[in-house]
Order: sequence, then C-alpha cells, then structure tokens
Amino acid sequence: MTQDKYIHFVDVTNRDGVQTSRLGLAKLQKTIINLMLNSLGITQSEFGFPTTKHELNYLNANLDLVEAGIINRTKLSGWMRGIAKDVEESFKNCPKLKYVNLSVSTSDQMIQGKYKGTKSKEDIITLTNEAVECAKEKGAISIGVNAEDASRSDINYLIKWGLNAKEKGATRFRYCDTLGFDDPQTSYERITKIAQETGMDIELHYHNDIGMAVANSVMGAKAAIDSGVNAYINTAINGMGERAGNADLISCLLAVLKSSGFKDKYKIDKQIDLSKSWKLAKYTAYAFGLPIPINQPAVGSNAFAHESGIHADGALKDRRNYELYDYEELGRGEPEIVETGRMITTGEYGGIKGFRNVYEKMELEFENEEDARNILELARYANVHTQKPLTDAELKFIYYYPEFAAKIMTVTPYYEPAHAPKSRKYQDLLI
Repeated sequence: MTQDKYIHFVDVTNRDGVQTSRLGLAKLQKTIINLMLNSLGITQSEFGFPTTKHELNYLNANLDLVEAGIINRTKLSGWMRGIAKDVEESFKNCPKLKYVNLSVSTSDQMIQGKYKGTKSKEDIITLTNEAVECAKEKGAISIGVNAEDASRSDINYLIKWGLNAKEKGATRFRYCDTLGFDDPQTSYERITKIAQETGMDIELHYHNDIGMAVANSVMGAKAAIDSGVNAYINTAINGMGERAGNADLISCLLAVLKSSGFKDKYKIDKQIDLSKSWKLAKYTAYAFGLPIPINQPAVGSNAFAHESGIHADGALKDRRNYELYDYEELGRGEPEIVETGRMITTGEYGGIKGFRNVYEKMELEFENEEDARNILELARYANVHTQKPLTDAELKFIYYYPEFAAKIMTVTPYYEPAHAPKSRKYQDLLI
C-alpha cells in the first residue's frame, strides 16, 4: 500500500444530514456543529447549499469565522448542482467560498428517470466540464465532482466522466452509493478500478439503506489508499441523513483506528482528536431532537455497559477483556450532574437577573449592564431561533462572538410581490 496517502473525513451533517425527513437544524446549531467538527479535527464540513437563499447569512458568517481563524482546521465546502449556472450563483452569493462539490446523476436509471430523455450521457459530461471550468475560474481551491447513483452507473462511463472532469481541473471524484446498493467487496473492486484509471483522490459517500454504509465506506477508503490516492470518507454525525441515513462519523473513525484490518496499517488525518467525539454526538442528538440509540457504537449509553456475570467480571479484571477501546478516548467518563432543586434557565422571555445567573455558573462576566443586556437580547433571539433551551456551547458562542451570532440568526425572507397573485381570498385554516 502507499504509505504517504491518508484517509480524511468529510462530514456532511450540515448538508445531507439536515435532509433527514421531518427533522432539521437551526442555523446556530449548524454553526456549533461546524465549530465542534473543527475541534475534533475533521478535514472538511459540507456546510450547506450556496444557491439556497435562506442559507446565505449562515454560510457567509461561517466563512467569516474561517477568515477570522476561529474555524481553522476544518475546511467548509458548498454543494451545488454540476451546472455552470449554479456555480456562478454560488460564488456570487458566497464570494469567500473555496471548496465545492458539483453533483450530477450518472446512472442510466437517473438519466432516464430524472431527465426524461432531455439529456444524454455526453450531455452530462459536457455540463460537468462547464461547471468545473466555472469553479476553477471563480478561484475554487478544491473541486469535487459528485457522481450521484455511482453504484448503479456503468463503471467505464464513470471513468470517462471522471477523466474529463479531471482534465478541466476537478481534484476529487465523489462516488455516491445513493441508494445503499453496494456491498463491501463490490465497493473495494469498483473504487480500485476508478482510482487506478483516473488517478483522482476518491470521496466515499455511502447510504445505509441495507445497513452497510460504514463497512462500504472503510472498504472504499482501503481501495483508494491501496491504489495510491487519498481517501475522503463522507460521514454524518450519529448516522443522520435521508431514509436510513449516511455512514456514521464516529463508527467510521473507530473502524479505521481500531479494526484488525486497519489499525496501524492506514494513516488518517493527523489532526483528528477522538476525545471530542462524545460531546459532538450528544450535542447533535440534542439539536436534532433525536436520542442516540442505546446500542450506538461508542456513544450509546450501553456502549460500555456490562451485565452478564462473565462479561462484568472480565471487564473489572482487565477492561481489554470486553472493551476494544477506552471510553476515555472518546471524551466520556466525566460525571454528569443533574440539578434536582432550583434551576434558572434563560430563553426568549428570560430576564436580566436569571440570564446573568446562567452565565455566572459558566464563570463568564460582562463588562457592564449594557453589555449584559445586549447579549441577553441575542440569547433571546437564539432561543426563538432554535426553539430549544440553549446549551452551554451556544451560550458561549453568543458571548464570545456576538457579531457572528447575530448574522447567523438573521434570515431575510425571499419574496417578490410582483410575482404574487393579484388577489387571494382568505380561507379558514381549520376547514
């Protein structure tokens, strides 16, 4: 295997994860996740859609956080359709954007089923080439090309498509198992061929429809490294995502760090700090309003629980008898204190005294009364924005970076009166 190549991680929670049906994240919550991914040392966060108007203040504020050196380890990348028009609009909306992923459908099923005969395979190549050229012209540092439904696409066509995009300036090939169709062996074989034929770094984007997203991701990464290119595993925190979700971030990290076929054999991004995993998983579960499954690897409440007599006895004698890795490595183990007496919280109707009490518990002080009231107003807006009691991480972000917080929480609705119908009659909403 090629020892100078690395397995990197591109988390897509803020792009694909938020597309989980019936769930979602407020822009402040997405920002906190970007900050936590940065703390964990994740290579890249696909942080949203630069063509979607309600995202723009959030996207630009997060790019400002990068420019200010606050997000300094995780690259922020935008997702868009692989057409020049969308690339133009994205860079107009987000001028500081440097990392992009351009997506097109490549399978016969998608080309026929989505485009209904309006586009051929050659048209797809042309559209991708134009989009890549446009992104390069706009100053993109890294240009990924996204083959939607790659696992059901003809592999020779994928190679041809990838080589064309590479010639125009694309730097990564994203292989999307959009329906969770592949198995680990097939993933290894197909990624090997694509990597060897194109020489491009490979992104592995797997869905979990039949429960193999993590296994497919790590086997795809193995194929890429064995073929002499870098691997970029796409993940979502707690396995969030459409339908059955995406490959779980923490599971993928542990798979390449701890499993028998990977441990000490493959290199991962050097900046990864696994000890930040637990807080990230907990915060994301809270933000989505979806509890972590009790048996979730590493971060589930039973991940280090032992009841069987034999297991409990063995774990007490030597943890390595029944625990493959240590809970401390994940940042677990600190006692969690639950107050059962008086509790003062702050929210959209909170007053100044209760608000200051909350911040005093975090040992954060204000310069004067005006400063405190200014931050109080932001905290009130944040509570309206998230519709949840604010976490310590959110309160601290508002305290330290109020200008960024204000921008992130500002949404200007897009509405053009000239396009609205001239007259509408109000209908009783209960009918």
